[in-house]
Amino acid sequence: MSQLFSKDNRQILTAPLNGDNPIMIQILGICSALAVTAQLEPAIVMGLSVTVITAFSNVIISIIRKTIPNRIRIIIQLVVVAALVTVVSMVLKAFAYDVSVKLSVYVGLIITNCILMGRLEAFAMMNKPWESFLDGIGNGLGYAWILVVIGAVRELLGSGTLLGYTIIPQGAYDAGYVNNGMMTMPAMALILLGIVIGVHRAVNKDIKS
Repeated sequence: MSQLFSKDNRQILTAPLNGDNPIMIQILGICSALAVTAQLEPAIVMGLSVTVITAFSNVIISIIRKTIPNRIRIIIQLVVVAALVTVVSMVLKAFAYDVSVKLSVYVGLIITNCILMGRLEAFAMMNKPWESFLDGIGNGLGYAWILVVIGAVRELLGSGTLLGYTIIPQGAYDAGYVNNGMMTMPAMALILLGIVIGVHRAVNKDIKS
């Protein structure tokens, strides 16, 4: 058990949450980060979906990596990811249909998410299954928490709600508070993401991007 969670393995798991975050440091996966963060619920579901798919695709590719011909490795990776995306999409439609509708085509586009393909090529193809699983979980959660932060801010300031529940009291509206409609527009996702990246780099000046 101690070997499973050795110092190196803990570093693999935790590094993407901050110092090697796929969005803030590597600037990967920002398309979906901008597209699904108008509300908190789809942001959470998208983040969890990417985490699950990244973790298990990493494991599968790591297990079969020595049998994959080099010239078709990208095709094999895409097939594995596409199969997992199909499963996740079907599960969402069966158990969270409303959210799957909100996510629209973006669940399917996880297949082309550069975070996924980057981890498969850069890590899973060269490491064992357990380490690859931790790398997938870490990068998925590193991606997910950015979506959650942006989704929460946009929904709260744009609609006054979180997960559909009213947060800003009616008294605030009676006093003159007005929801910021710009928060629901795609451009605000880009602006908020830029602010998050700027604050992160200002706080972590020792991290090299």
